[in-house]
Order: sequence, then structure tokens, then C-alpha cells
Amino acid sequence: MKLYIKFMVSLRCKMMVKEELEKLSFQCVIVELGMVEILQDINPEQRNLLKINLEKSGLELLDDKRAILIEKIKNVIVEMIHHSDELPKVNFSEFLSERLNYDYTYLSNIFSEVKGITIQQYIIIHKIERVKELLLYDELNLTEISYKLHYSSVAHLSNQFKKSQDFLLHSTNN
Repeated sequence: MKLYIKFMVSLRCKMMVKEELEKLSFQCVIVELGMVEILQDINPEQRNLLKINLEKSGLELLDDKRAILIEKIKNVIVEMIHHSDELPKVNFSEFLSERLNYDYTYLSNIFSEVKGITIQQYIIIHKIERVKELLLYDELNLTEISYKLHYSSVAHLSNQFKKSQDFLLHSTNN
């Protein structure tokens, strides 16, 4: 049985979710960002208890199919940008479409409707967050970072940085 969990974006979150499931005597088959697969079925009482325990840690057990799909999109993007050494060579729309087995237009429409920004804007925001992380580590210069994250130039990266700040400013004002 698969369970989908909102805000599960790090190794610490994965470990915490696994621990909560083990407390309820569930065996985890797969633990990924935003999703766990357990061997047993979960009854309503167990589901409610898990939901309460996850909420204490800032996580949310998802039931709604649209919310689950949005979370899958977000998790693929976070995994792609923050947790892989190399970004995909294909464009992001193809990558998302292939990974999630949905038409990109469908994914894009649902994401924009629910989140209020486009998938592309969400990707830009996360790429800029990754740039900030890489700058903090001080292992790569700006030219190397722009190359690593598939920017055509440092100027392009700089423009994306400015745009991302506009997205964030606009989204906090709504």
C-alpha cells in the first residue's frame, strides 16, 4: 500500500516517517520523498493515528488525488535539483512527464491552478535555492554553478535570480 506525505523533503523526514510507521508495526518496502510503500493495509484508526503523529513533525498525510499529484511534481523537482549530481539532459517538461506518466500540459495546468505559480517558476525558485547552497559551500564559482545547473551563462543565471525574487515577493503578497 502506498501512502503520500506532504512536506517530506529530506533524509531526516524519511527517517522520521519510517520510525512512525515502525511504531505502528508497519514494514516499509520503499521510503522516498513524499511517498512510502508498506506491506500491510492500513485501517482508518491506524491512518488517523499516523496522520496525528506526522502532523506533530510538520508533515501531512495526503488523501486528495490532486494534492498527491502536486506533491509528486514538487518531490520530483526537489529530488532532481537538490539531490542529484547531474540535471537531466532532456527538458524539464519531458522529464516530469516521463517520471510521472502524465501529459505535461495536464501536470502544468493542475500545478498552476493549485499552487498559483507555474511549474517553470517553481523549478527556477529551486534552482536558485540550489545556487545559494552551492555558493555557501564555496566549492564552485558562479560560472561553474551556472554550467552545473544548465544555465547558458552567468548573466542568464543572474536574470533567473531576479525573476525568482519577483515570484517570491508576489507570492508572499497574495
